[in-house]
Formats: sequence, C-alpha cells, structure tokens
Amino acid sequence: MVPLKMGIFMPCFQYSLRAEYLRSTEVLTHPLALRPQTHTADRSLEISLSPASPAEPQRTGITRPAVSGRAWTSRTPGKVTGFGPFRQYLLNSSWEAVKELSKRGLGKNINLQIMQLPVVYQKAKEQVCKIWTTLQPLLTVHVGLASSATALIILEQCGKNKGYQERDACGFHPEGACCVLDGPEKIESTINMKTVWKNISVEGIDIILSRDAGRYICDYTYYTSLYNGNGRAAFIHVPPLSESVTAEFLGKALQTIILAMLEQCVEQREMDHVRKK
Repeated sequence: MVPLKMGIFMPCFQYSLRAEYLRSTEVLTHPLALRPQTHTADRSLEISLSPASPAEPQRTGITRPAVSGRAWTSRTPGKVTGFGPFRQYLLNSSWEAVKELSKRGLGKNINLQIMQLPVVYQKAKEQVCKIWTTLQPLLTVHVGLASSATALIILEQCGKNKGYQERDACGFHPEGACCVLDGPEKIESTINMKTVWKNISVEGIDIILSRDAGRYICDYTYYTSLYNGNGRAAFIHVPPLSESVTAEFLGKALQTIILAMLEQCVEQREMDHVRKK
C-alpha cells in the first residue's frame, strides 16, 4: 500500500461523517479512579503482536500493568497500522497517538513498528489479512478515531459482519454490505474488555465499553481481524485531538491499555499451556 501523506486532503474524502459509536455502550465508574473527559472520531490503527508474545489516557502518573517476562524468550515484533488523513481530519488522532506509542514502546520485549492504512474497505481488508498470514500475531490491536463521542476512550468488545452501507474515502462500499460472505453475524474478541477496564487506572478521561464499533471502516477492519485471527484482536476508539487531549496524552493511554491486554494474553496463554499438559 502507498501511505497517504499527512496534510494532503484527498478529493475522495467528501462524504458526510456519521455518528456511529455510542449506540451500544456501557458507561462504568472505574473502581480505581474517577476519570475526567476527552473527545473521539473515525479512524483505525492496528497493533499486531506476534505469537512469541501475547491501556487508558493521560494523567501525571499512569499505572501500567507489568507484563510477565516469561511470556517471551526473545524480542517479539509488533506492528501498528493507522489510517491517513480522512475528511476534515488532516491530523488523525488515532495515527498521531500510535506514533506517540511508537516513541514510548511496549517494553523491551516488543519490537513495535507502525504504518498507515487507507480509509478504503478493500485495501484495509487486504492489509489486515496480510498481517495475519505473514506475521501471524498473537494479538492485533486496532485504534480508531470516534468523532461522534466526546471526552471518551471506547473499548470495543466485538465486530459486526453486516450493515456496511456507508461509502469509503473513494466512494465504494463492500459487496452485499458485509465483510465476509456467510461469515458469523458478529465475532467476540478473546480479550475481555471489562477486565482490561478494571485493571487500568488513568486520570483525565472517561473510558466506556461498547459492543458496536460503528459499521464503517473501523468496524469492518475489526471484524476482518477477528475473523482471520480467531478472535485474537482488540479495538480502541480514541477522541479527536484538542488542547486537553494531545497526541502524547493518547499515546500514554494506548500504552497503558495495550499492556493490560498483553497481560491478559499472557494469562490466557499460560492457562492453555497448563490444560495441554
């Protein structure tokens, strides 16, 4: 794929933005900390952590779960993909946040890499499928921009197969308005988002749980990843950039959330290993 350059507004980015994320969400009061607020819009990034291996926003001190060292015996490759400019979002917060995450890293055992995806159904799908066939990650985490929500980070539990009527950046939508013909209606992530939520503590923003990622490129990408990865994927929606919600703020939040997801992967992996004995 040819990455889109930041600052270039593509002619095909002319379709109206839809409000799509808060139809099926659960707002919870965090047991560890009350979190203030933030914002959200429509974009997808993707973090792929390979088989050798199995987060929330800013405050002055972010609590990061410790990931068990016994999960890896060598440096594990990690890949983060995000979308380029989209409609009015010449600087997409999800991509900016992932670039900040790349600077911070996910610990010495993860070799984190990042790249952009186009806001196009088919091309995004091809890239996601390629990640699963070539890298075969233990977990893929997607990060998207949710413009219809404010002061929120949203943890998405599942991806939906049908309902993709809205056209992408180049004016197309999937055949039959679905992601995978004859695929299941929805696929749940093997990551328990409520558990992740309970195990992280971040000041400065609210975090909610959702079961509807929006029926657009984000949801489409998520379902594709869940389908090809047997549920070993996760999705995080982040707000647009603002004075209070900076790229650095979101980068710290992603690091916290993803480390919590990795810890869960480690525990699942160790339990599977015990069952096989």
